[in-house]
Amino acid sequence: MAINGIGYGSTVLGQSVRNLNDQLTTLSAQLTTGKKATTYAGMGVNEGFAIAARGQLSNISAFTDTMTKITTTINVADTALQALVNIGAQVQNAASASSQALNGAGQTIAQQNAASQLGSMLGILNTQSGDRYVFSGGAIDTPAVTDADTLLSGSGAQAGLKQVIAERNQADLGGGLGRLVLSAPATTPITLREDVSPSAFGLKLNSVSSSLTGATVTGPTGSPPTVSIALGANPNGGDQISLKFNLPDGSTETVQLTASSAVPTPAGSFAIGATPAATSANLNAALNGAIGTLANTSLVAASAVAAAADFFADPPQRVAGAPLATATALTNGTAANTVSWYSGENGAGPARASSIARIDQSITVQYGARATEQGIRNQLQSVAVLAAVASTGPNAAAQVAALSQRVTHNLTAQPGQQTIQDIQADLSIAQNTMKDATARQKQTQAMLQNIVDGAESVAPEQVASQILALQNALQASYQTTAMLSQLSLTKFLPI
Repeated sequence: MAINGIGYGSTVLGQSVRNLNDQLTTLSAQLTTGKKATTYAGMGVNEGFAIAARGQLSNISAFTDTMTKITTTINVADTALQALVNIGAQVQNAASASSQALNGAGQTIAQQNAASQLGSMLGILNTQSGDRYVFSGGAIDTPAVTDADTLLSGSGAQAGLKQVIAERNQADLGGGLGRLVLSAPATTPITLREDVSPSAFGLKLNSVSSSLTGATVTGPTGSPPTVSIALGANPNGGDQISLKFNLPDGSTETVQLTASSAVPTPAGSFAIGATPAATSANLNAALNGAIGTLANTSLVAASAVAAAADFFADPPQRVAGAPLATATALTNGTAANTVSWYSGENGAGPARASSIARIDQSITVQYGARATEQGIRNQLQSVAVLAAVASTGPNAAAQVAALSQRVTHNLTAQPGQQTIQDIQADLSIAQNTMKDATARQKQTQAMLQNIVDGAESVAPEQVASQILALQNALQASYQTTAMLSQLSLTKFLPI
C-alpha cells in the first residue's frame, strides 16, 4: 500500500498560519494609515453613517469658506464706511468754522477742503474686496461712482453738478426777488405775491404776522398766493411786521421789519412817514430791499442745496423750459444730458439684499451695499455742493455763510434718516449671525467627525496590541510547524 505525504499547505495548521499572516498584514496597514480599510466594503456596517456624516462635513466646509469671504468683504466695507464717517466729521467741522474768508476763486478754505474730500469719498465708494466692488449693489463687477471732476464739471453734453446748480439758481431767483412780485412803491395797499402758481421754484409765502397799528394785513391767499398790507393809519414806533418764507431746500426764513422814527432809519426798519401813504411807500421800499437780500443770500444757498438733491436723485432732475428765470417745473434728466454719478445696481429691493449668501442649511445673510443709500448719498451731496459753489459780489460772504450753515446741519444725523453708522450696524448684524453659525457648526463638525472616526478609524494602541498578539501566535505556529517537519513514519515503526 502506498502512503502519500501530507502537504503543509493543505493542513489546518498551514491554513491557520496564512490567516494569521493576512490578519497581520491588515493590522499593519491599519497601524500605518489609521483607517480600518482602504475600501468602503472593509469599513463595516457603520460606514453608511460615516458617508452621510462626510456629506454634512463637506457642506460645513463650504459654508465656512463662504463665511470667510463674506467676513473679508464686510471688514473692507466697514473700514470704508468708517473713513466716510471721518470725512463727514472733518467737512462739518470746517464748514462750521467762523472764518469765511474767500479766495480769488470765490471759495473758502472749507470749500477747497470739501473738493479734496469729495475725491476721497468717490475713491472710497469704488473700493474693491477681491474682484467685487463693495458699494455697487448686485453689480459687483462695475465701479460704483464716477470721478470728482466729471461729477462737478460734467462731460461733453452731460451736465455736472455745477451746471445743475447754476440752472436752478436762475429758476429760483427769477428777476432778483426769488420769483416774488412786489407792488409799485406808491401802490396802496402793498401786495406781495408769487409770480405764478403752481411753481417748483423761488420763495414761497408761508405766513404773515403784524402788530402795525391801524394796518389791515391779509394772506397769503389766492392763486398765486398773495399778501396784502393796507396802512389805515401810521404805525407806532416799534410796531412790526413779519413775513415767513419757504425755501427750496425745505428750510424757512423770516423777514421782519420794525416801524421807526429814528434818523437815519436803522437796519431792519422802515421809516414812519408824515402820512400813511408815505409810510406805506417806505415799507414797500424796505420790503423790496429785505426780500432782495434774502433772495441773494439764503435763497442762493438753499437753491444750491436743492439742486444737489435734484442731481443725486434717481433719475436726476433738471429745470424744464426756457428761459430759466420763468420756468415752473422740473423734468427728468437723461443719460445723454446729465452725468450719472452712480453706475452700480440700483434695484427696488433693500441694498443689503443685493448680496445674499447661505451660511447654513437654514440661514442666509445679507451684506450688500449701495452708494445710493440715504446715509451715503446725503453726505456725498452735502460735501459736493459745498465744493461746487463759488460766490462773488457784495453778498458772497453771506451766501457762503448760509450755505455752510445748511451743510453743517445736513451732515448732522436727523431723526428718521439713515446714517452711515446705520449701514455699519446692519453689516455688524451679519457678522454676528456668522459668528453664531460658526460656533454651532464647530460643535456639529466635532460630532460628525466622531461618527466618521468611529466608523473608519482605529486606535493605534489597540492595533499595536493585536499585532503583538498575532506575532506571538504566529511564532508559536512556526515553532509547531518546525517540530512537525522533523517527524517521519520510520520513527513510529518497530526496529
